[in-house]
Amino acid sequence: MALRRPGNEILHLIRGRTSIPILILTLILCTPLICPAQVQVRLRVIQASNVGANVDPSLRDLHKELGSLFNFTSYRLVRDQMLSLSPNQPAALPVHEGRSSIEITQVGSQRNIVELKVRIKRDGTDILNTQVRLSPGRTVLIGGPKHGEGVVILGLSVNF
Repeated sequence: MALRRPGNEILHLIRGRTSIPILILTLILCTPLICPAQVQVRLRVIQASNVGANVDPSLRDLHKELGSLFNFTSYRLVRDQMLSLSPNQPAALPVHEGRSSIEITQVGSQRNIVELKVRIKRDGTDILNTQVRLSPGRTVLIGGPKHGEGVVILGLSVNF
């Protein structure tokens, strides 16, 4: 009669009984609520300058954050757009008479955080290339390139 080692019994139990629970756990963890296949991104393009002291009324929700991060007296909303992003599928928006574009790509996600790659190109050359991590209900502000008498600031928020 062959002796059974305790380790063999454990391996037999693991092989026979845990494959189904592991499969179920994997399916649960990768549902769209946790691993979103598509996210809604709100992109706000803001013109900031020291000409005047006006804050666009549509930026009131960001006014304190803008003032604490940037040293400008005037903030004007130039564009407010919703984008539906699928993983690794960039969305490009032409700006400034087609010479420049903003490209946003969903490059990763885990639980309630989405990672976005943000690029601004001017005449085919990257002038901004960064990645941000966002959770629903949060907004990130990215200081961008000079524009006119000020700069462009990108405001990004996500829903999924």
